Amino acid sequence: MPTSQVKVLVVDDQPLIVEELCEFLESSGYLCVPCHSSVTAIDRFNADPAIGLVLCDLNMPEYDGIELVKALKKSAGQERAFEAIMLTGRAEKQDVIKALREGFADYYQKPVDLEELLKGLQHQETELLKRQKNFHQLGHLNQKLKYLADSIDDLYQDLDKARGQAPGKGDGNEDSEHDSVTIPTIFSPLSPRQLDVARLVGKGKTNYQIACELGITENTVKLYVSQVLRLTHMHNRTQLALALSPGPSTPWQRVTEH
Repeated sequence: MPTSQVKVLVVDDQPLIVEELCEFLESSGYLCVPCHSSVTAIDRFNADPAIGLVLCDLNMPEYDGIELVKALKKSAGQERAFEAIMLTGRAEKQDVIKALREGFADYYQKPVDLEELLKGLQHQETELLKRQKNFHQLGHLNQKLKYLADSIDDLYQDLDKARGQAPGKGDGNEDSEHDSVTIPTIFSPLSPRQLDVARLVGKGKTNYQIACELGITENTVKLYVSQVLRLTHMHNRTQLALALSPGPSTPWQRVTEH
């Protein structure tokens, strides 16, 4: 019996690979949805909301792995979360970087170490459940905020009537300009995951330690570090660590919250 309620969409144009992955993952407690084409994968994803993990090959006909995940993200919209892991037999650096930018959480080189892949999948499942929980909490919070806003609006109208004032005064918007968070310009191009990696580099963590903490491969960490240095126009990790040193001019904790 499956121990996970999250289904795994396994996509590869080589049926034997799909069969091997599904057999292994199902023996490890996952319910898999096998697909031999990206077009079929899109249909299966749209038809089954229980699919929350996507394991797909990079090089496929019709849509490659990157195009597939972009299509799935478009279908999912803002209401459905999923995590994607890429498998590739030819790991061109630019392709991997592009895949990470488009939303892949991690990647593995073929032939895949199944036990390592399982650990990565389990970590992404944990991250997915956190995101889904946040979605539910955010929806509940939005309902509370709407109720609160309506109540405050009613209160102001009652106060206006009691004072003989026209509705609309004292709308409470004076402090709205203080709600925005100033993000340092040098870090604004970074994605949330890039910010996580940068923060850990700033703490002096090694690539291996960062990989363990974030639940991704060390190769993926190296790519993220390279992206962070390029986007922040820094030459090495030392410069990055100095830029992230605690101080009044680096409100880092406010930037990395997500």
